[in-house]
Amino acid sequence: MSNQTSGQNQKRNPSKNQNNNQNQNANHNQKANQNGYPNQNFTTYPPENEDFNLKETKPTLGGGRVTGNDRLGTAFDLVERMHYFYVRVVKAKELPLKKDGNDKGNLHPFVEVQLGNLEGLTLHFEDRSKLVMVMVVFEINEVPKRVPPDSPLAPQWYWLENKKGEKVKGELMLAVWIGTQADEAFQEALHLDATSVNGDGVANIKSKVYLSPRLWYLRINVIEAQELQIGNNLQQPEIYVRITLGNVVLRTKNSLIKNVCPSWNEDLMFVVAEPFEDQLVLSVEDKKKRIDFSTPISKWYSLEKEVVSEGRNKKVSKLNSKVHSRLSFDGGYHVLDELTHYSSDLKATSKELWKPSIGVLELGILNAQGLSPMRTRDGCGITDPYCVAKYGQKWIRTRTILSSFNPKWNEQYTWEVFDPCTVITIGVFDYCNLQGADKNDKVRDSKIGKVRIRLSTLKTNRVYTHSYPLIVLTPAGVKKIGEIQLAVRFSCSSLFNILAMYSQPLLPTMHYLHPLTYYQIDNLRHQATQIVAMRLSRAEPPLRREVVEYMLDAGSNLWSIRRSKANYARIAGVLSGLIAIRKWFNGICTWKNPFATVLVHIIFFLFVCFPRLILSSIFVVVFLMGTWNYRMRPRKPPHMDIKLSQAERVPWDELDEEFDTLPTSPHNDAVRMRYDRLRSIGSRMQAVAGDLANQGERFYNLLSWRDPRATALFLIFCLVASIVLYVIPFEVVASVMGFYTMRHPKFREKFPSVPLSFFRRLSAKTDSLL
Repeated sequence: MSNQTSGQNQKRNPSKNQNNNQNQNANHNQKANQNGYPNQNFTTYPPENEDFNLKETKPTLGGGRVTGNDRLGTAFDLVERMHYFYVRVVKAKELPLKKDGNDKGNLHPFVEVQLGNLEGLTLHFEDRSKLVMVMVVFEINEVPKRVPPDSPLAPQWYWLENKKGEKVKGELMLAVWIGTQADEAFQEALHLDATSVNGDGVANIKSKVYLSPRLWYLRINVIEAQELQIGNNLQQPEIYVRITLGNVVLRTKNSLIKNVCPSWNEDLMFVVAEPFEDQLVLSVEDKKKRIDFSTPISKWYSLEKEVVSEGRNKKVSKLNSKVHSRLSFDGGYHVLDELTHYSSDLKATSKELWKPSIGVLELGILNAQGLSPMRTRDGCGITDPYCVAKYGQKWIRTRTILSSFNPKWNEQYTWEVFDPCTVITIGVFDYCNLQGADKNDKVRDSKIGKVRIRLSTLKTNRVYTHSYPLIVLTPAGVKKIGEIQLAVRFSCSSLFNILAMYSQPLLPTMHYLHPLTYYQIDNLRHQATQIVAMRLSRAEPPLRREVVEYMLDAGSNLWSIRRSKANYARIAGVLSGLIAIRKWFNGICTWKNPFATVLVHIIFFLFVCFPRLILSSIFVVVFLMGTWNYRMRPRKPPHMDIKLSQAERVPWDELDEEFDTLPTSPHNDAVRMRYDRLRSIGSRMQAVAGDLANQGERFYNLLSWRDPRATALFLIFCLVASIVLYVIPFEVVASVMGFYTMRHPKFREKFPSVPLSFFRRLSAKTDSLL
């Protein structure tokens, strides 16, 4: 057995001045003014000097061998080289150890490695009283360098020396070399800068790769029951089936048949993970996996009942009652544990439906800069950051850098890509359990920030190196915790395969042939998130539950006024193009620019005379617009935008509501204020919905004879219009209507037009509302 120790050449003592300057932000997660509920007009603002923009960087990747458009992918070519001093201790012989009659044969030698102010020990017992100090000394500039894929350095025997530099009896077999993080010994080596961590914490701070469990949809079709034993009650029984799988309990509706042979024919769906450890309340023996919607074989299952005897002993007694049901594992669906808007995996569960991969995604996690202290230790603000990335079923976690505001990871990972319209998520966290796992689960890892990168926004075979802002929304407002520098490359072998994916359905075909309801999708996504969080939290070392839930956006469907405002602003941005066209057309109709108006008249007349030009002209205009916009195309990948998220100026009470628990925890005054605000928002939405309903009902009342005179006038107009349009050519009618709409303002009146006045006078069903 051999021990390996690595020490970084550069000392990593964080600056005390930086620690003191950043210490004022250590409590940024605390709520403002905890003694009382603040004024509703109080609004949080981000610091004026904060830069929330994306920055392009030019790190020295792969030792200077990789450029921005390098197409050659090798191991660790997307990160900066970090040189480490490696010592592999193998064994010793003929050591000069003190012996006496009492402890002969019970000696426990060990090796201590020192590099500057760093030191590390091999495995040993605590008794060091009988140690004779002998050593082997190396000059750093004489240690050989090793670069993979060179073979490992062979250990050699070295004579031992005492403190005076004199050779003594004994030899030590070891190997020393200077390598990088690409060395195969890096993962298992003991890092000297982490010697303050002991116990289980040593394994918890190392980098690891996790795999999400393979999730299935379990569909249970409850058909009917037979020969149930119903109590002697005068009331009709309300019979239903309750099914428990793990911690999830679902039930059917009450049967409409109120006798001993009820029927339901209802589907209940669960999320299960391989291996299938949980059991249903009813003992199920036959399980069928299917990739299509073929009907599985139904089966009658006998029911059992637990009976408590006189001695308080539980005994299971078999009944004559049976339940008829079908069970199947639906592998044709994709189990959604993320929102489909930024999902990292869209494959079906069954491997038989998987298509070949179309490329490889490579991610280099270089470093973070300017991190804020997340907690205090010995009166000083500290941060022990680590990074987590998730794409598909593969999760990765970097090693934890202790007490550093500018950590350097320089770790590289790869994923297979099956769909370009997917998103990789990278999060940074502060590790709060250095001395082993927290058994009470009271200490939670703090989130520092998150980055999402959509693969479809990346050019293939190009290296993107940017510094992403780490932005987090806290009860005190939006805050930039620091920046993380990433290198990303999406490589593919065939451009045709990627382009062909854009014509394929986003989800597996089962989602469209037999779609799930919105309630089922939301409920099943919650189950899948809980299963993945539980499985990864049981790994060794664990990936904590709060980390998994933050990466999967477990609370993204909760109510938030800020998110509602952001979605409203997005809708307004989508409709801004139509509004701009309407303003331009109003300018044409009002003759603000006579030259443009005359030109539009000529083009309109040409379209009327030659209608075949209409569609082709529209597509030509769209093509020219897209070609023109190529000059202004985005040069950088998208990142978290606080302006788009409506996080620049957020009232404190809205933030307090967004971070509130479910069920709510504040006092009655705060809940009453929130309720009144929701009522005011709901009243405006109610008015808008009422106006839309009025317009639609007026349109239908044109032919309903609700207003006999209005319907008669409309029918007479339709009869006259049919005769006129039959006699007069369509080109003439269209030209007259177009020129009349774009007539000069001198021939216009400020009153509404006759058709608009007629439409507004029509009745709606508002007269019948209470």
